[in-house]
Amino acid sequence: MRLTVDHRTTYRFNPAKRGVIQSHRLTPAVFEGQQVIDWAVAVDGAERGASFRDGAGDWVETIKCLGPVEEVTVHVTGTVETVNLDGVLRGHREKVPPMSYLASTRATRPDLAIEELAKGAVAKIPESDVLRRAHALSDAVADAITYASGHTEHATTAAEALALGHGVCQDHAHTLIACALTLDIPARYVCGYLFSTEDGQAHEASHAWAELHVADLGWVGFDASNRVCPDERYIRLGSGADAIDAAPIRGVARGMGEEEMDISVSITQAQQ
Repeated sequence: MRLTVDHRTTYRFNPAKRGVIQSHRLTPAVFEGQQVIDWAVAVDGAERGASFRDGAGDWVETIKCLGPVEEVTVHVTGTVETVNLDGVLRGHREKVPPMSYLASTRATRPDLAIEELAKGAVAKIPESDVLRRAHALSDAVADAITYASGHTEHATTAAEALALGHGVCQDHAHTLIACALTLDIPARYVCGYLFSTEDGQAHEASHAWAELHVADLGWVGFDASNRVCPDERYIRLGSGADAIDAAPIRGVARGMGEEEMDISVSITQAQQ
């Protein structure tokens, strides 16, 4: 499937900032499931800084805007050719060992309810069958947290989302990671895009899911929000321990005042 992305993020500052520095993880990952046809990240008036591929295999770029800065717009456009690998991250080169993803963060720290959810989901599945256990965990999270916006915030933790019983893709991913960690399965958070089809199964173009590490297969993606493993409708950008660590845009603004952010994302299917 050939997918075209148009993703615009605008930050507005009042009063103007003395300067803004951002780190971008906005370039599609390199693996067998996707090939970049063309891609551009534009920030008007910004100075380009260092760019590098980090230990997780993600491409990171930095930009700097000198003040006074009233507005910063990051515009991502491009086309990616994708194929369905049934969620397996095949051919992705990274240096960070999977075992490093066994540590929880504030967002993914398990509580007693998460531990009980995880244990109940895999009670009848042998410890050796990690893939089946991973699928069972994803199904359990989808059953426990109904997809619905307006109930959680960016800072909501996995434990809080499970207690509420409602959440969005971020909450599903954090809770699935937390469940996996209770069973000593390495797990991480993934940011990317999802092509929204007309059948209503896809919820949002800018999307997040989790990857769990399975011996002999490697990293396998699980999208509990849509009850599937990522297929050709998905574009993978990058990963991290949680939503903050994997954020496509991270930044620091110098100066006091208010900040507003507008985001628009469009994913369309292009002709081959």
